[in-house]
Amino acid sequence: MISNNVTRLLDSKKITYTGFDLPVEKLGAVETAEFLNIEPTLVFKTIVVVRPKGKPFLCVVPGDHVVDLKAVAAMANEKKVNIPTQNDAEALTGLQAGGISPLALINRGFTTVISQQALDYQNIYISGGQRGLILRVDPRDVQQLTNARFASISSKKG
Repeated sequence: MISNNVTRLLDSKKITYTGFDLPVEKLGAVETAEFLNIEPTLVFKTIVVVRPKGKPFLCVVPGDHVVDLKAVAAMANEKKVNIPTQNDAEALTGLQAGGISPLALINRGFTTVISQQALDYQNIYISGGQRGLILRVDPRDVQQLTNARFASISSKKG
């Protein structure tokens, strides 16, 4: 398994997790779930959401869901929020798409919001901060580390 700043942070905080190596090309959450032979709803993707002023949000939502931009805007007291292009998301976070993770962006000023569906599970799968690494971890540990809040910010695709 790949070792990086995220895994070292989890180790230093004595947080239980399991890392899984993935192919290095960018996989979506559904492809990741297929690769690991698990339900797509267990693979949580991190979507960057920008607002008119201030740092972007990191919205962590189930792989088979989409971010509800109206719900995020209402939560943020903004009229409108948007999802940037992949290039803009990479520029804002300094991470490659497919490897954007709130665990790799701690203390960088991002507000992290985790879809409350995460609380339905003992563990979720979340990016380890680079392509090719996904972590199975308790969503409550992610919430504590990132100072995130749980909210209703996503809806089922389709």
